[in-house]
Amino acid sequence: MDTKGRVSSQLVKLENSNKMLEGPSYLVSRELPSSCEQESKWIYNTHRVMELSNTKRPFEDGDEITLRKACKLSDAVLGGDVVMDLSGLSPAKDQSDDEQQGGGNSDSSSLIHQLGRDISINCLLRCSRSDYGSIASLNTNFRSLIQSGELYTLRRKMGVVEHWVYFSCSLLEWEAFDPDRRRWMHLPRMASNECFMCSDKESLAVGTELLVFGKEITSHVVYRYSILTNTWSSGTEMNTPRCLFGSASRGEIAILAGGCDPCGTILNSAELYNSETGTWLTLPSMNKPRKMCSGVFMDGKFYVIGGIGVGDQKQLTCGEVYDLEKGTWTEIPNMFPGRNAGAAEAPAAAAAPPLLAVVNNILYTADYAEQEVRRYDKEGNVWITVGSLPERAASMNGWGIAFRACGDRLIVIGGPRALGGGTIELNSWVPDGGPPQWNLLARKPSGSFVYNCAVMGC
Repeated sequence: MDTKGRVSSQLVKLENSNKMLEGPSYLVSRELPSSCEQESKWIYNTHRVMELSNTKRPFEDGDEITLRKACKLSDAVLGGDVVMDLSGLSPAKDQSDDEQQGGGNSDSSSLIHQLGRDISINCLLRCSRSDYGSIASLNTNFRSLIQSGELYTLRRKMGVVEHWVYFSCSLLEWEAFDPDRRRWMHLPRMASNECFMCSDKESLAVGTELLVFGKEITSHVVYRYSILTNTWSSGTEMNTPRCLFGSASRGEIAILAGGCDPCGTILNSAELYNSETGTWLTLPSMNKPRKMCSGVFMDGKFYVIGGIGVGDQKQLTCGEVYDLEKGTWTEIPNMFPGRNAGAAEAPAAAAAPPLLAVVNNILYTADYAEQEVRRYDKEGNVWITVGSLPERAASMNGWGIAFRACGDRLIVIGGPRALGGGTIELNSWVPDGGPPQWNLLARKPSGSFVYNCAVMGC
């Protein structure tokens, strides 16, 4: 049996095993790790066999390098070397592969002819998205499916989500980390001028996009990285260009609020971005203008917390919540405890925006001065200390450290300072009602100052 025949055979087995379930079939992603790992490994192993047996594409650096490149095909065309591998799939080879897959008269849109398109997609939805890059390299049809984003749209509708962390410890360079497989990936370098490289930047992950906001010589700009194509491009400008805003995303939408316009005016306006359409929608304005604030989604609503207001350099202690269904803002007095105790002498503008994260609709903050994690009590409108941050997570008034929600866990990214370099560490904790028990997920030599960080769930 040839390689493509083995692919079809494995898919048939996978589908037959699904039919053995009683009642209707439901697709589950990583909630059943033992079965899902087995179901997804076959496609990766098949890809490995194909590359090792493919005499039309000789290896340049040996089998081990090829395997490592295959591993980098892990975010629907993700890693620095992936574009070369995908562009090497010539039309002639793709046509040959399709004919081997289902015969010369097969329907090319069916992916696996013996199963049909719907069942083929049904099987692919059960794979980890770390495998999608390997799947995309099988032939043109698989690649077109992966790059179309259709699988991610279906996953979102089904509630299948995997969270990856994207962060930058070096100007214009980004790393991605898969916490489930503990795999590092290097994104292509951003192409921009020195003005943008040295400007203040904000980042946001929404849908299958990573957005980076900054300023060039005369205007604010948005750069967009797509996990579907592994490329950077110019993003759609906001209706009101701004920086130093608060933001958060949920699925394919994101909300940005406050910040400063190009003239330095502190804003109370807000906008909603839809990654499916690439468009911005102006929302009703907040009650108070603010900059250097933070945003989160909680209980289906968008919150803006902290920041600096107009005419007063003290940190705002009030928050505001936006109800997406009603289209209204409501102010919440004394929602944020104010400046970290140990940073009282530093000006408000020198401190980082509040370090916030929401896990299971519970809001947490990192007090960088006291090295503590606190939980927000919604009913009492108070913050309760639950434990300590990781010992080696250093910051400069809150700058240089990332505190994020990543699925059902909290992630802290940072590391100790060192002359001539440093080490970046990723620690995680799944809140369980007790004090934090931090688990070191990964460590690598790198700049230990985190410029920007975002978590993408898709």
